Amino acid sequence: MAGVAVAGLLSARGQAVLDKIDDALTWESPKRKVRLDLSGLLEAETYRVDQRPPGLLFSNDEYYFNPRLSLFGDARFGPHFYAFTQVRIDRGFDPGSEDWDARFDEYFLRYTPWEDGRVNFQAGKFATVAGNWVARHDSWQNPFITAPLPYENVMVVGDLAGPPSAAQFRGRRAGDDQKSKWLPVLWGPSYASGASVFGRLEKFDYAFEVKNAALSSRPDSWNAFDFGWENPTVTGRVGLRPNASWNAGVSGSFGSYLQPSASASLPSGKDVGDYRQITVGQDISYARHHWQFWGEIFLSRFEVPYVGNADTLAYYLEAKYKITTQLFAAMRWNQQLFGEIPNGRGGQESWDNDIWRTDFSVGYRFTRHIQAKLQYSYSEQEGGRQQGQQLVAGQVTVKF
Repeated sequence: MAGVAVAGLLSARGQAVLDKIDDALTWESPKRKVRLDLSGLLEAETYRVDQRPPGLLFSNDEYYFNPRLSLFGDARFGPHFYAFTQVRIDRGFDPGSEDWDARFDEYFLRYTPWEDGRVNFQAGKFATVAGNWVARHDSWQNPFITAPLPYENVMVVGDLAGPPSAAQFRGRRAGDDQKSKWLPVLWGPSYASGASVFGRLEKFDYAFEVKNAALSSRPDSWNAFDFGWENPTVTGRVGLRPNASWNAGVSGSFGSYLQPSASASLPSGKDVGDYRQITVGQDISYARHHWQFWGEIFLSRFEVPYVGNADTLAYYLEAKYKITTQLFAAMRWNQQLFGEIPNGRGGQESWDNDIWRTDFSVGYRFTRHIQAKLQYSYSEQEGGRQQGQQLVAGQVTVKF
């Protein structure tokens, strides 16, 4: 049935229908002071994974089907105000994290005093300004199906409670990932709530935000009405665009990563605001002719109760080649290294298992509305237990 549906969409008649839908989802006032646009992505993903599932895949099934509908609403009110909202219906923000779910992932209001974009003010729930992957993370722009390693590799650092002892923390690396309790360096696009100021001055970009949750925080923490503002996180990025081909930037973030529920597990006299995630990063991208390159590196420190500083370095390098105007291939190398902490015997040991992963992807854009991708990933992790060594995934996206 899915093949019949895709074949229908690829037909000339199917494309005409999608074009008409595009036209019907736009409205403009007679004097063009107000413009409303509705668009969306309809996605069908399937995964075949070695057990235990890697990254932020929550399903324990060997084969997993993950449909998703994302609806985007854009509204412009004159030259100075812009509003945006994103609604998603799927099987959880991360595949398998819920049976079925419908939520507002993003909503914000933006004010631009001057039309040249030198400064913009924004408030609401929106993606982080750190790095360069977030700006291209949706399925239409991302050459891969999964996120880079820094955005999805779950570490033994948790946010719901502090470890009862240093020995217990050290022992976590020998077990399976506990995704309901532990965190990555950045949790996907990090749609936390807050306010930001950003803009462009000649060749320089800048963006700064204050949000209610850390870069590593889980989706349940992103809603300002549920999580609160007791321990905000400050994140910023400054970028340089010397020409049309190059874009480079540095990012930094500082804030508490523990949730309020962790208070009871902390040492006497301490609160969640005393334990922070401190992250610095660098990103770069380059495009020329058929080639596109991206890279990011993050050094993050988690201040862990009863343990001290737990440092990690995570990075990826990514290349995409347009074989034809419709066909592309991509490769990504990912790696994460972990620092050392006291082992309780007078020495030092790594606090989590080093990991590397390589991703390969091919994609074909049938029309300006339909795209398909196939991805294969292979990873190696130190220690006796591998977390999903091989992954094969397919994805079809319909854009309207």
